[in-house]
Amino acid sequence: MELHDVIHGHRSIREYEDREVSQELLEQILDAGIRASSSGNMQPYSIIVTRDKELKNKLYTAHMEQSMVVDAPVLLTFCADFNRMRKWLMLQDAPVHFDNFMSFMIGAVDACLAAQNCALAAENAGLGICYMGSTLANCDQIGELLNLPPNVVPIVGYSLGYPAEAPALRDRLPKHGLVHYEQYQDYSDEEIQDIYAERNEKGWQRYMDIPRLKEMTERLGLKNLAQIYTVAKYTKESHLEFSQTVLNYIEKQNFMNNND
Repeated sequence: MELHDVIHGHRSIREYEDREVSQELLEQILDAGIRASSSGNMQPYSIIVTRDKELKNKLYTAHMEQSMVVDAPVLLTFCADFNRMRKWLMLQDAPVHFDNFMSFMIGAVDACLAAQNCALAAENAGLGICYMGSTLANCDQIGELLNLPPNVVPIVGYSLGYPAEAPALRDRLPKHGLVHYEQYQDYSDEEIQDIYAERNEKGWQRYMDIPRLKEMTERLGLKNLAQIYTVAKYTKESHLEFSQTVLNYIEKQNFMNNND
């Protein structure tokens, strides 16, 4: 496939064929991830491949009971990882740090870069993926199940396999609403209305077309897509709870030692 077609044909796949991904193809996908850009070429990330059905069943709960966790043949979890580098520094008689929030962020960014490289390689090979925000939201549960040592935190993950569905492409905000030249240009109310016009219409229609989502929307008395996002999907309470989970876990994993 042409790179343009791979990028512009992306869609989240939640239903998969009962078909294994060969180790050869998986290696090609992982090789693509490893070639991603990296801060200082430190590559402070690790990629965990999960095929084991028993382990996927355990991860199913941590991933908020999303069906693709158990239905897809492979799960990939990308972790910020300074455990490996810290061990190397110690063996080389170099100062051992990278146990602070900036290091966590560097590892998180590198993990995301590797994840997207793998995703593009997978889609180019005819596979489908579905990113799961639950990887970070429930990083403590997932970290325990994946036996992560200190200085390792799961950042992003997705299901991987051969698609058994072909969902419609989702809309994206228009380029003029996302791209700024030279400096950030803040938005007027009129510009905001214009940027979100298509999203308001198509996003709302998607909820109305799916019976369970329509029922939820009507039950909660929601009148527009913005209300769906903030009352039903991403409430302030849930984000505060997940924020505390992540902060607690990165401290537990030795990334908040700011007093050294």
